[in-house]
Amino acid sequence: MSHIQRTTGQRFPNAAKAASTNPLKMSQPLGAALAYLGVDRCLPLFHGSQGCTAFGLVLLVRHFREAIPLQTTAMDQVSTILGGYDNLEQALRTIVERNNPAMIGVATTGVTETKGEDMGGQYSLFRQRNPDLAGTALVFANTPDFAGGFEEGFGKAVTAIVERLVEPSPTTVKTQLNVLAGSHLSPGDVEELRDIIESFGLSPIFLPDLSLSMSGRQPSDFTATSLGGVTVEQIRSMGASVATLVIGEHMRIAGAALELKTDVPSHFFSRLTGLEASDRLIRTLAEISGRPVAAKLRRQRESLVDGMLDGHFFYSRKRIAVALEPDLLYAVTSFLADMGAEVVAAVSPTQNAVLEKLKAATVMVGDHSDVETLARDADLIVSNSHGRQGAARLGVPLHRMGLPMFDRLGAGLKVSVGYRGTRELMFEIGNLFLSREMDHDAHPTPHGGDGHACGGGSCGCSAV
Repeated sequence: MSHIQRTTGQRFPNAAKAASTNPLKMSQPLGAALAYLGVDRCLPLFHGSQGCTAFGLVLLVRHFREAIPLQTTAMDQVSTILGGYDNLEQALRTIVERNNPAMIGVATTGVTETKGEDMGGQYSLFRQRNPDLAGTALVFANTPDFAGGFEEGFGKAVTAIVERLVEPSPTTVKTQLNVLAGSHLSPGDVEELRDIIESFGLSPIFLPDLSLSMSGRQPSDFTATSLGGVTVEQIRSMGASVATLVIGEHMRIAGAALELKTDVPSHFFSRLTGLEASDRLIRTLAEISGRPVAAKLRRQRESLVDGMLDGHFFYSRKRIAVALEPDLLYAVTSFLADMGAEVVAAVSPTQNAVLEKLKAATVMVGDHSDVETLARDADLIVSNSHGRQGAARLGVPLHRMGLPMFDRLGAGLKVSVGYRGTRELMFEIGNLFLSREMDHDAHPTPHGGDGHACGGGSCGCSAV
């Protein structure tokens, strides 16, 4: 267990844990699969056992409440020991023959990574032996599930897509803008960003584009591949864009790879939630496009500022524990600090450079059981749906964010970026505080010795 000490807070006891009873961490292959699902007519393929695929599939289905296309090479004990290329080649050929996808995204798992499969060599060998499948885009990413986590796998898959498919361009389309959207952005967040960018007369290419594939659609017929998303042709044309927006620390490597390959300048954003972060995004888009800020965005900013003035009374001195993936953790804790709340604990499933910037009394790598220990005196817990049991035991409200969120409808469409998204997040959390204060006033705490409730001694009892 890793810990980061803050001078303003207490160091959590460094007790060795034999097991994680309520894990916060999700695996790299699962993150890679989500990235691949943002590409139109793509079929993610786990190079590993059937169990690896089944568990990831269940989690994504429960969160998005959609049919999730996900295949496996079905490695068994013999193929794991002797090498899994035959399984991989057979799976790729079967997928192309039956489903004809535009792209197949391969993600390794612990089984193949422990064996030490040479994925680069296997890609070259497959292309040599199967020239008839040259029309199908193939992307291989090394994503061992015994190291790193969800965001790392997502970033590795996007980097692999960039390195394999993006092509340099001798010309520049002045209105075309690349956006490398991190895994902490929901489909609703991506759609909100699209509206903001298009208000400046720019045409964004999101990689990946979950707003088109995972926002909820009803196809007229069954499809075994992803339905919607950025197309392979659009990915190839990203070298002609005027600039690239890189959103999230785990997308930094992909952004560097894209800039190195195409010379398209990139602009990095550690978060897009909060007034200052939204202002920086809007200024950057205005500079890229050469256009003034639209009146709609100015009204949204005024509304956010007014809402912050109204809501900061309810955030002041509130103690909040947050447990999320690193980049989302940074965005949320920074926003809460901006509103005057005290983040008593920030728990991440994996180590990440962004953790050094967190504004929290205690920062650590851990799980939901650690959150439960650190949040005993908290007013709120912010985490995914797996944090509900600990919050219930503590009697502390839980605001659900991140993935998975399987006990609420519309999880994939929640918006927390830009002026409008920040305002909605501020109201959602503020209303939890307000509701708790109202409930406390309506149901005073019994303290009089005879078990009755009073309004602070006004009934004449001896309680103070």
